[in-house]
Amino acid sequence: MTDRQRTFSGSPFEGTIGFCRAIRVGERVLVSGTAPIWPDGSCPDDAVVQAARCLEIIVSALENAGARASDVVRTRMLLTDASDGEAVGRAHAAVFGEHPPAATMVVVAALLDPRWKVEIEAEAVLSADGRPNPSA
Repeated sequence: MTDRQRTFSGSPFEGTIGFCRAIRVGERVLVSGTAPIWPDGSCPDDAVVQAARCLEIIVSALENAGARASDVVRTRMLLTDASDGEAVGRAHAAVFGEHPPAATMVVVAALLDPRWKVEIEAEAVLSADGRPNPSA
């Protein structure tokens, strides 16, 4: 059986819902849906700022699991308003533009907190020896 390494971000929902921010299983790192929550619980109204915060949390979780943004092979972006798609896409490109993963952007009716305009999840694959893939 492959060992599992769990990473937690301190989200108040980790304990109440029962999930971890990321889990590494062998060469895969799966990052949970990540909302734009600041340590003080605040959430600015701007979609691009929210997306950047989600991605900041995701990159930190990847690093805690031994991966990098360049190891990400898939992302999913959930938006509550299609008109935010271009702005969220710019934030995504700022992080993944040099090593673009497969990506999906979906408009949903709502997210858990009505302040959130975006939630993002990611999947990374490390090299066969479990190390981050070399940068291209």
